[in-house]
Amino acid sequence: MATKRFDGRKILLTGGATGVGNVLMKMLIEEGGRVVVGDIEPSVVEISSAAGALGVVSDVSTPAGTQKLFDEAVDYFGNPDILISNAGFIVPKPILETSDEEWDRVMGINAKALFMLSRLVIPGMLEKGSGAIVATASISGMVGLASQAAYCAAKGAIVQLVKQLAVEYAAQNIRVNAVGPGAIATPFLDRYIDAQPDPSATAAAVKAAHPMNRWAEPEEVAKAIAYLASDDASFVNGHVLMVDGGYVAQ
Repeated sequence: MATKRFDGRKILLTGGATGVGNVLMKMLIEEGGRVVVGDIEPSVVEISSAAGALGVVSDVSTPAGTQKLFDEAVDYFGNPDILISNAGFIVPKPILETSDEEWDRVMGINAKALFMLSRLVIPGMLEKGSGAIVATASISGMVGLASQAAYCAAKGAIVQLVKQLAVEYAAQNIRVNAVGPGAIATPFLDRYIDAQPDPSATAAAVKAAHPMNRWAEPEEVAKAIAYLASDDASFVNGHVLMVDGGYVAQ
């Protein structure tokens, strides 16, 4: 019988109600992981329970929300061995149309959540002498994209925080990495496209911008995250694994 990569591992995952996070949750459980899933959507409780995980309704853009999620995870299985900070949010606007509140919301759900959750899980990882953190970045954190002022800034912050944490804690055997997806066939992408003046034209343009002329399936990104979280990536640290069909290679 093949060894499951996450046997006995305690995994805290955010943004798991839909899309990549939902696929990833099921993948981690199938490979033996014990998973606590946080999401702002109330449906996360039922969805996670059906898959064999604990779902927690929490807003990870706030200190109270991240603390609630962490505390419920500790009550459930102890200090997490693995953190996957996957929750994401976009406001597709140029800077001149972006309000302070929209900026703060995008930064909070994407970048500040990684900061606050890392601050909570790292002490337990230090005590154990090992750990893995994986964040969901984006092509938007690597290149500039129109109408994504806050989102590009937030994803860029994730990229740099991942690198900083990787250097800070490498000697303590805590690895910190990120995936950098391009467009993914998820409700997140649907909402982005639907918000544009011409959704059909936008969808065609987004596909054409990727050299493989398509967007990713959620499973393709979930597999990359699982790899970085696993011991298969035991000497991978401070890396942004692009899952973008060649987008940033252009």
